[in-house]
Amino acid sequence: MLFSHQSFVISHSGKMPAMNTPFPSTGAVILGAGASSRMGRPKLLLPWNGTTVVGQIIRQWRELGVGQIAIVHRPDDPALFTELDRLDLSRADRIENPRPDHGMFGSVVCAARWSGWKPGISQRAIVLGDQPHLETKMLRAFLGFAAQNPAMICQPAHSGRAGHPVILPDDVFGGLRRTDAGTLKDFLKPFSGRTVHFPVTDAGLSLDLDTPEDYKRFTADK
Repeated sequence: MLFSHQSFVISHSGKMPAMNTPFPSTGAVILGAGASSRMGRPKLLLPWNGTTVVGQIIRQWRELGVGQIAIVHRPDDPALFTELDRLDLSRADRIENPRPDHGMFGSVVCAARWSGWKPGISQRAIVLGDQPHLETKMLRAFLGFAAQNPAMICQPAHSGRAGHPVILPDDVFGGLRRTDAGTLKDFLKPFSGRTVHFPVTDAGLSLDLDTPEDYKRFTADK
């Protein structure tokens, strides 16, 4: 999902963060409450790179070294719960969205209202559950950029188009608890002056895993 609001770019120092540098003040929230209606089966449980889609995403963010990984899920999703148990994602890091029909933004609001965030988490990365193909190297560089701009809303951008994960500072994330906006894009409009883009070369930023055709294309070389 992409954003079209205007923002400006702050150039980073040019230094790449060290491999496996931890980001203890960043929490990653994976949006996993979708119905996968276009896929026709639960996309998070599809095989991917020796694990599942959700397994790949969790493995990736663990490798990146963020301070906490949480997932938003539907109220009754036993197959996903079984997979999360297998992946050893603590039940304390699972956020129930009682109204998944309200869409992605409803899950983001649930994450903001959740009381389970660890002390010291001051930035949250909103991570889509349908982008297991994003490059870890790109994400690591982006996290380093966000760490250097902790008061800003940070988004990676490819060819001028911004996408996910979007990283929100604590005060902006907290504002989601009481918003009456209908989408994340609308919620972020008043913060355009605090939005910065990190240019990346990963073309997968603008692609989502939505349909069986997408899955076949992404996994053809795996």
